[in-house]
Amino acid sequence: MVRKEPSVYLFLGQDIITSDGLSQKDATLKKIKEQLGFSTVEDFNCDSLYARGLQLKDLQERILSYPVKAKKRMIVLREAQDLKEEIKKFIFNYVKKPLSSVIMVLDVEHQEPRDTFPKNIYNYAQVLRFREEARLDVFTLSRSVESKRPEYALKILSQLLEKGEKPEWILNGLRYALGRNIAHPLETRKRLKLLLNCDVAIKTGKLKPVFALERLILSLCSLSKPFG
Repeated sequence: MVRKEPSVYLFLGQDIITSDGLSQKDATLKKIKEQLGFSTVEDFNCDSLYARGLQLKDLQERILSYPVKAKKRMIVLREAQDLKEEIKKFIFNYVKKPLSSVIMVLDVEHQEPRDTFPKNIYNYAQVLRFREEARLDVFTLSRSVESKRPEYALKILSQLLEKGEKPEWILNGLRYALGRNIAHPLETRKRLKLLLNCDVAIKTGKLKPVFALERLILSLCSLSKPFG
C-alpha cells in the first residue's frame, strides 16, 4: 500500500531557534520539501505568505497557480491565527477537499480561546506541534481537552489547583469554554452530562473535588475526535 502524503499541514506553537541559529519550523519545512522531491525550481513552487494584509483573492490565485516543472507546489501561511474570517472560512472548506497539486502549511503560533479555526482543521491536516505558550488558565485546559491530550490536561489541572484555583471555578470555566466551542450535537450532549455529573459529585461529596475533576478530564478526552 502506497502511503499518501498529506496535502495540508498544521503547525501549532511558537518556533524554536536552536543555539546554531536554526529555525525548527524551517527545518521541518525543509524535510517536507525533500519528501516532495523539490528541485532547483523550488523557489517558483513555494509561496510564503503572511496572514496580516492577505486578501482572499490573492490566496485563491496562488492555490490555482500551476507548479513549474514539478508535480506539486507549496503555500505556507505564516501567523495563520491572524487570517481574516472570510479566509478562515474559505480554508476550512478547502481543506476538506484540497487540490492534489498543492501542499498547504498553516502556521499557527498561538491559539486564542474563542478561535475555533485550528480545531476545525485538526481532522483534515497533519498536525505538528512546536513550543506551546505557557499561559496557565482554564482556557488552556479547555484547549488541551478539545485536542484530546489527557496527560497534558491533567498536568494543567494540577497546576491550576496548586495555584489556588477553586474546583468550582475550574468546573464553571470548563463549562463556559467548552460550551462556546462548536461541537457535534451528540458530543455536546455528552459533554454537558459529564459536566453535570462532576458538579453533582463535588456538591454531594461523593468524590473529592480533585478526583471528580480528574475523572471529568479523562472522560472528556475519551470522547470521539473533534468534529469539524
